[in-house]
Amino acid sequence: MPCPRCSGAKVPPTMQLLLVEDDPTMQATLQRALARRGMDVTAVGDGRSALARWTDLAPDAVVLDLTLPSMDGLQVLEQARARGLRTPVLILTARGTVGDRVLGLNAGADDYLPKPFDLDELEARLRALVRRSHDAVQAKSGSSAIQVGAISYEKESGAIYLNGIIMELTPRELALMHALLAQPGHAVAKERLYGLVFPGQLDVQYEAIEVVVYRLRKKLAGTRLTLMTLRGLGYLLKADTA
Repeated sequence: MPCPRCSGAKVPPTMQLLLVEDDPTMQATLQRALARRGMDVTAVGDGRSALARWTDLAPDAVVLDLTLPSMDGLQVLEQARARGLRTPVLILTARGTVGDRVLGLNAGADDYLPKPFDLDELEARLRALVRRSHDAVQAKSGSSAIQVGAISYEKESGAIYLNGIIMELTPRELALMHALLAQPGHAVAKERLYGLVFPGQLDVQYEAIEVVVYRLRKKLAGTRLTLMTLRGLGYLLKADTA
């Protein structure tokens, strides 16, 4: 059989896959089987490790079990989406009721495959997810992102990047950044920020917005970006020019 590399034929890139499965036997079996099918598989067995590796690895797709130690799979998915991680996710779990599927899809999953499953179907679904994701990225490649200094904000996906690396933000910090970046160079009133960061949460004190601002300032330290307080006007995100 001729070698594609030797003949000059184009070799498709290896799919980078994050497998989140707490059962050691299932994890090892899937990792070997998918690797034999040309995928580069990184496997983790708990929710917190999954979120950390997801952020570091930036995989092409994630296979996510729901029943996990330390953090449930749905919580992992919700936090990943809140951080702006848009990787296609296929939920693979024994919890296969219609209600579980709806919960998973509402949390941001792209597909759902109940256990037991056929390996050929799993591979086909993963490759379809990655194709659709790549097509969507290419379709949006002509759209412009908002740039403030080293920060880039992609309005379509909601993702915020610092020097090309996605920022790790809490949902409230992300909401605050979205509001500040929606109109670059313009101050946003404290009252408006409060409504966007704490929507409908009437039990939260008005001064709580200052806590979110403080935490965000700490994350921006050393980035040559300043979150300014403009007395009587609100807050402004400014890139240092010096």
